[in-house]
Amino acid sequence: MPSTTRRSRRFRRRLAAAVALVLGTATLLVSSPQQPAQAAPPSPDKALAQWIDRDTVIWKGAERSAAQLEFGAGGTRIRLAPGALTPAERAAYPHLASYPAFTVDLRDRHLAPDALRGKLLAAQRTADGRRATTGVQIPGVLDDLYGARAQHAPLGPVFGRDGRPALSVWAPTARTVALELDGRTVPMRRDDRTGVWRVQGARDWAGKPYRYLVTVWAPSVGKTVTNKVTDPYSTALTADSARSLVTDLDDPELAPDGWARLMKPAAVPLRRARIQELHVRDFSVEDRTSGHPGQYLAFTDRRSDGMRHLRSLARSGTSYVHLLPAFDFATAPERPADQSRPGCDLASYAPDSDRQQDCVGKTAARDAYNWGYDPLHYTVPEGSYASDPEGTARTVEFRRMVQGLNRAGLRTVMDVVYNHTAADGQDPHSVLDRIVPGYYQRLLDDGGVATSTCCSGTAPEHTMMGKLVVDSVVTWAKEYKVDGFRFDLMGHHPKANILAVRKALDALTPEKDGVDGKKIILYGEGWNFGEAANDARFVQATQRNMAGTGIATFSDRARDAVRGGGPFDADPRVQGFASGLYTDPNSSPGNGTPAEQRARLLHYQDLLKVGLTGNLADYTFTDTTGRRVKGSEVDYNGTPAGYAAAPGDALAYADAHDNETLYDALAYKLPPHTGAADRGRMQVLALATAALSQGPALSQAGSDLLRSKSLDHNSFDSGDWYNALHWNCADGNGFGRGLPPAADNKDKWPYARPLLADPALRPGCATLHSTSAAYRDLLRIHATEPAFGLSSTAAVQSQLSFPLSGKDETPGVITMRLGNLVVVLNATPSPQHQTVRDLAGAPYALHPVQARGTDRTTATASYAPASGTFTVPARTVAVFRRG
Repeated sequence: MPSTTRRSRRFRRRLAAAVALVLGTATLLVSSPQQPAQAAPPSPDKALAQWIDRDTVIWKGAERSAAQLEFGAGGTRIRLAPGALTPAERAAYPHLASYPAFTVDLRDRHLAPDALRGKLLAAQRTADGRRATTGVQIPGVLDDLYGARAQHAPLGPVFGRDGRPALSVWAPTARTVALELDGRTVPMRRDDRTGVWRVQGARDWAGKPYRYLVTVWAPSVGKTVTNKVTDPYSTALTADSARSLVTDLDDPELAPDGWARLMKPAAVPLRRARIQELHVRDFSVEDRTSGHPGQYLAFTDRRSDGMRHLRSLARSGTSYVHLLPAFDFATAPERPADQSRPGCDLASYAPDSDRQQDCVGKTAARDAYNWGYDPLHYTVPEGSYASDPEGTARTVEFRRMVQGLNRAGLRTVMDVVYNHTAADGQDPHSVLDRIVPGYYQRLLDDGGVATSTCCSGTAPEHTMMGKLVVDSVVTWAKEYKVDGFRFDLMGHHPKANILAVRKALDALTPEKDGVDGKKIILYGEGWNFGEAANDARFVQATQRNMAGTGIATFSDRARDAVRGGGPFDADPRVQGFASGLYTDPNSSPGNGTPAEQRARLLHYQDLLKVGLTGNLADYTFTDTTGRRVKGSEVDYNGTPAGYAAAPGDALAYADAHDNETLYDALAYKLPPHTGAADRGRMQVLALATAALSQGPALSQAGSDLLRSKSLDHNSFDSGDWYNALHWNCADGNGFGRGLPPAADNKDKWPYARPLLADPALRPGCATLHSTSAAYRDLLRIHATEPAFGLSSTAAVQSQLSFPLSGKDETPGVITMRLGNLVVVLNATPSPQHQTVRDLAGAPYALHPVQARGTDRTTATASYAPASGTFTVPARTVAVFRRG
C-alpha cells in the first residue's frame, strides 16, 4: 500500500488540476452521455443503487420494473416497485432525479434496520431474463431512520458530575461494538432508536487508552470485519494516534496557569481583520532564539525573534494569526526518534543544485514535516508539535500557544479540513469509514469515494458528518478558545452546514461557555469544482452563495491580477499589475504583444478596483473602457469579478501557503535585471492591494520579509529546508536553497535555475528590513483610518471612488479616493503624476505614518494643491490624507 505521503502528493496534483479548471487555466472536455444499444447488467462490486430514505431506492441503469433488496444468509428480500420521487426527494437528491426510482413495499419496511447491518444487494430480473445485481449506498436511509434522533446525542467521552465517563459512538450498521479499554474488552449497548452504542464507565477509567471493536460489513473488502478503531470524537490520543484516551477537557490539570482568566485582545470585526497565515513548525524550527523549535510552546518564547516579529505586526495592525492545520493529521511521525532527517550537508550545495531536493525527498515520507491537510482526528491537537506526543501534553501546550498569541496581541484562527479524510475503506488511517462504512465519505454514482478534494472526500450533507463538523468546531472554540476558523475547500460543504456552524458558535456566551461565540470569525475557500460543483448535490458554500452571510470566502480575482496569469501557467513568467506587465516587460512570449499587454493590464486594474471595494457585486464605477459597470459585470475568466453583498464577504490576499510565495512569483515574473530594492518595493505594492482593501485580508507569514521557498510551487511535503521561516536577516529569506522538489516543479527548472544562481536575487538585511517596515506602515494606516472599515455597499459607493478610471487611465497606476484619503498605487518603473482636478485646492499631504516612516523613497511622494496633482515615486504605494 502506498504511504499516505505519496498518496497525498498524487491527490495534491489532482487538486491542482481541478483548481486549474476552476480558475479558467485549463479546459475540461465532457462527452455527451450516450446510452449503449444493450446495457450490460450492473456489476455487484459497484453500488449503483441508493436507498435514499425508508420509502425509496434509486437505481442508476435499472429497468423500470419490479426489483428487490436482498440481505441476510437466507436471502431475505425487500420488495421494490417502480415509483417516482416526491418533490422533497428531488430537492434533496437533484443529481439522482433522472434515474429510475423504486418504492419500498409497505409490508417490508420494518426489515430496513436488519437489512442495513450486513451485505445488501439490489437485484432485478431484466427483460431478457438476466439477473442484474448491484451494491446499495445507504447514507440517505441511515439519516432517515436514525439521523434526526442521533444528531443531538453526545458522542465520545462525556464525564458526569460524579466524575464517571460515558463513551458513545454512532455505529448503526454494526453487528456488535465493544470497548477495548486498557487491554480488556467491555461490551457496549446499542440504542435502537439512534444507532448509538454506549457504555458507562467508572471514575478510574479516566486517562486510560481505548479503542472501539466494531464488527461490521465492509463493502470495500466484501466481508464482515472487526475493526479496532479510535474514537472519531477523541479528546486526546496516545502517540501516533494509536489509541484514544478517556480524557475530560474540563479537568483542571489540563488548564495552564491563567487559562480561566485569559484576557484576549479586543475582537476585530471580520471586515477589518488583517491576518497572518502561519505554519506551527515553520514559525520556529530554524529560530535559534526559540527554546521550543517546531513546537506549540515556541509561541510562549516571548524573547524569540519570531515572537518579537509577531508582536511588531500586532502593534502595527495585524489582528489574527491563522494556523495551518494543527489538529491530528496522518503524515508526520509524532515521536522525534521516529522522524527521519536529510542525511546531506544541504547548505554545501550550490543555490541552483538539484542535490538538495533529491536529499530532502528521500526522507520526506518519514520526516517531521507536512502541511497537515490529511486529517486523522478532527478535534485533537497534532502530537508532532508537542513536547511529548504521548498523552495530554498536546492539550495543555496548544492552550499555552493560544495564550502566547493572545498575550502578543493576536487572536487565533484554525485552518480546519472537514472536506476529506486521510483515507477511506479499510486503510489503517481510515477512522470514520471503518465505523460506518460508506456513510461519512461522499460516494459517486457507482459507489466509489469522491476524491476531487485531493483525498477521500467526506459528505457534510449527511446528518452525522454535518454534526461532526459543528461539534468539532464548537469544541475548539470552547475548550481551546480559538477565535476563528478557516474552512479548507469550503465549497465542498453545504451552505447549510457552514451556517449551522455559525449558529452554534453564536450560541456560545462568556457566562455559560467562557467565550463569546459571536466574535468568532469564519472564512474559507469557496471554490466551485468537483462532483458538488454548480450546486449539483446541494447549495454549496461557494463564493457566490456565501455572499451576505457574514462568512468570507477567499477572492482569487485580485490575487491573479496583481501577480499575473494563473497559478498553473506552463510559463511562470506571465506578468501582472505588480510584476511589470506592459510597463516593465520581461521576455516571455506568454505576455503577448505590447497592445495585448496593455489591454490585459488595464483589465487587471479593473479587477483590482473591484478587489479594493471588497469584491462588491453592486458597486458601480467607470471601467478602463469608459463604461459604467457594476463589480458583477467585470469579467473574471467567464465569471463575475464582484460577488460580495457587503465588505467582509470576500477575503483579499496576494499570497498564501499554496503556490509560489509572492517573492518567488515576482522572481519569475519581474525582469531579471530588477534590483533587490525594487523587488522589495514591488512586494510591498502587491501586498498593499490586499492590505488597503475593504474587507478582511490575509498574507502568508514572512511575506513582509520577502519570504521564499526557493521557487517551490507546492511545498506541502518539502520539509524544513524549503519551508522554514527565517526571522534573522543574516540567514537570508530562503531563496537559493536549491532547485525546488522535482515532483511538482521539474517542468519549471529551466526557468528556475538561472534565477536561483543569481546572487542579486538573494536580498540582504537592508532590503528585508525596509520591506517589512514599509508593509507595517500600511498596516498602521489601515488600523488607524476608519474609512478602511466601511460596513455596507452603500457606504463604499459613497466614500470610495476611482477618479481617474476610464479610457485615459494610466497603465500601471491606480488612484483611489477613500473618504479623506487618496491612495496611489504606482506599479511602473517611473515616477507618476496623477491629477485629480476635483481636488485642486484641497489640503492633502502624505500620510504622517509614511512621511515619518523608514522608507525615504515613499517619503518623497508629494501633492501640488494648485492643480490637484499627486506625484508618486516608481514602484510605490502612497497614501495621502486631507488636512
